[in-house]
Amino acid sequence: MTIPRLRGSMTAASPSAAAPRLLVLLPSLGTTAELWDGVVARLAATPDSPRILRVDLPGHGASPAAREPFTISELAAAVLALVDEVGGGAFDIAGDSLGGAVALEVALAAPERARSLAMFCSGAHIGTTEGWADRAAQVRASGTASVVAGSAQRWFAPGYLAAHPDGPGGHALKALLDVDDESYALCCEALGAFDRRDALPGLHVPSLLVAGAHDRVTTSALMAEDAGAIPDARFVELAHAAHLVPLEDPAETAALLAALLASRDIDAVAAFERGMAVRRAVLGDAHVDRATAAITPETADFQDFITRYAWGEVWARPQLTRPERSIATLASLVTGGHENELRMHVRAALRNGLTRAQIAEVIHHTALYAGLPAANGALAIMREVFTEEIDG
Repeated sequence: MTIPRLRGSMTAASPSAAAPRLLVLLPSLGTTAELWDGVVARLAATPDSPRILRVDLPGHGASPAAREPFTISELAAAVLALVDEVGGGAFDIAGDSLGGAVALEVALAAPERARSLAMFCSGAHIGTTEGWADRAAQVRASGTASVVAGSAQRWFAPGYLAAHPDGPGGHALKALLDVDDESYALCCEALGAFDRRDALPGLHVPSLLVAGAHDRVTTSALMAEDAGAIPDARFVELAHAAHLVPLEDPAETAALLAALLASRDIDAVAAFERGMAVRRAVLGDAHVDRATAAITPETADFQDFITRYAWGEVWARPQLTRPERSIATLASLVTGGHENELRMHVRAALRNGLTRAQIAEVIHHTALYAGLPAANGALAIMREVFTEEIDG
């Protein structure tokens, strides 16, 4: 297996956007980044439009053809590599069909970077292994021209092509003829091996799943089931669409994405503010001020992530008191040998109300499971912190 090389196109953010975010858009099997033309045009017309990176699949559009097999996980790695080339950092991601599956894999692989996830006409498992193997064999034998008629039936709601005879639907079918046959087949085989349904409950990224009522591939029922398994997901069905929602209804797609990004902005701000309050209460103003002053462009996204997620989400949960969380944290840090963090959290444990005797007892108890050398080193650090606290 190999990580394929992907190419894309960038649309600049609105000049009036104060802090433009990056939105990554992925197309479906057999289509190119042009699938999103109507959506991008509408988003770009807004005063706070994000930077938009549209990515082509292997052998589609601008991306070079592939000759070696790859997995959906490797496609996700290729997307992350391309995002790094355009500046890296955190981003929102959306995809249709195969693009949605890749977007899901990106969010699962890099939750600290995926601000939000939108899946259109997609799922954690699409079709069957046998069906994708048959499609791959057909295209290898007869080319992508052999799947144009079937694609026309799957992609569009009844009457769409007749109502738009010179529209983007017909253009997409013509573009299918230019897709590299072997790359298309390899994409089919990657989809045949893809199944991430078991991972959905562990996905903690704000998610939007949009189905077309006429979609016979990723049906509304299947997408609603996936949405139900994701903790923070919204499901929407469009009654007039089939399998290419971004092309069939770019206006509604743009509106849904804009709403997702706006809600994510509100949620992120709230989580950051909550996290900063908890972080200051546990670690102290002086420590947090030093950490904030040391932030660089390379570490800014990570600092934002730990403030929102570690402090604004996990440390803010009510199921454990702060002293109890300090006990769990100390034991974990001793076990992992994370001495720099241990020093910080010994101080935090004191701030959270643990006594010196309790902190020593936690380390003593951890020695049974983490080993004597780890505990001995931890006790030395503890003594240094206690001395510093007295001197201070």
